[in-house]
Amino acid sequence: MPTLSDADEQFVVRACTEGKVSARDAAITLLALVPGLRACDIIALHLGDIDWRGSTIGIVQAKTGNPLTLPLLPMIAGKLADYVLNERPASGDAHVFLRSVAPHVALAEHASIYVVTTKTFRAAGVKDVKAGTRALRHNAASRLLRAGTPLPTISAVLGHASQDSTTVYLSMDAEHLRACVLPLPQGAVR
Repeated sequence: MPTLSDADEQFVVRACTEGKVSARDAAITLLALVPGLRACDIIALHLGDIDWRGSTIGIVQAKTGNPLTLPLLPMIAGKLADYVLNERPASGDAHVFLRSVAPHVALAEHASIYVVTTKTFRAAGVKDVKAGTRALRHNAASRLLRAGTPLPTISAVLGHASQDSTTVYLSMDAEHLRACVLPLPQGAVR
């Protein structure tokens, strides 16, 4: 699965931080892009899952049932706060992200997240790149791997039930894989 180029990733981040999309769409895209949250976990996110003082998000993952606590980075916190304080429709629904048109209820399915991320990518001028959360999770893992983050840490950030699930991302780090290749011994058939 291809990952975003550094330039495309910056275009998306800028679109989110510079107001090219709504605060809701920016927060959703950044949650998928930076820590690599799954669509089901973004949809299930409740207001009570955000610890504003501690700058963390704590969830129980829908796919694995495992608890996950992630740092709430300032860029994401800013967009979440902007959405909750200024854009979020008044509702008794405790989900963070609600439909922007009535009825103002929680987003219903993965496709709603895909629509949001695709819209954000378009606003950023990034074309011909899959903008689904699966691709964005892959991108987040690859970025962490390139930065030298240990596999157990990447596994924890992505909320994998097993570290074996994280090894799929090793194939994306060609530079580090090349460093592992041993030279052929003298006289070996080429």
